[in-house]
Amino acid sequence: MRYLHHFWLCPFSRKIRVILGEKKLDFELVFEKFWERREGFLKLNPAGQVPVLIEEKNLTLSDSNSIAEYLDEAYPDPKLIGSEANYKAEARRLVAWFDNKFYDEVTFPILEEKVFKRFMSMGQPQTEVIRAAKKNINYHLEYISWLIDRRNWLVGDEFSFADIAAASHISCLDYLGDIPWNDYDTAKTWYVRVKSRPSFRSLLNDRILGLNAPSHYANLDF
Repeated sequence: MRYLHHFWLCPFSRKIRVILGEKKLDFELVFEKFWERREGFLKLNPAGQVPVLIEEKNLTLSDSNSIAEYLDEAYPDPKLIGSEANYKAEARRLVAWFDNKFYDEVTFPILEEKVFKRFMSMGQPQTEVIRAAKKNINYHLEYISWLIDRRNWLVGDEFSFADIAAASHISCLDYLGDIPWNDYDTAKTWYVRVKSRPSFRSLLNDRILGLNAPSHYANLDF
């Protein structure tokens, strides 16, 4: 059996969940309080970070991009990175955009203040940090809108790792009600298309005790 160690609102864990869903691979979720640095979990990944995928035949994989690339090579139907060099390069560029720039400027500060501090008993959230991160969201939604105005999906004609990475981050923030959808119809239409995919359904079913998602979160048509 295949196991994925994850945390609910970890965008990197969500990315792998969607990829596994796209490839129709069966797996079981193992909820991991990664901040506790559990000894058994550190044996799987000394970095103490999720996601960690335990493949069949006891193959252990960590780092979301390494896992994603492995899955795309080991199970190439459907191919989510593309087949041509220029397409792959653009997909990887956009994955890096969302996993690094978007994460640093938006996802992490909001999750740290609203979620991690709560779970880790780290004190009250800093509203000025949340306010700055929410302001940064606008720039990224404008960029998504710009790309979708020119392409079918973020990279080109096909759904790819780039769409999965972007939507994984956005879904975490959408659960917290922090996406100003009314100001970005093009980005909203793109996200509706992503969250309507069967691979995304399990994310929309996530419910976190004490953190209630807005009513539109699991609504495929908003």
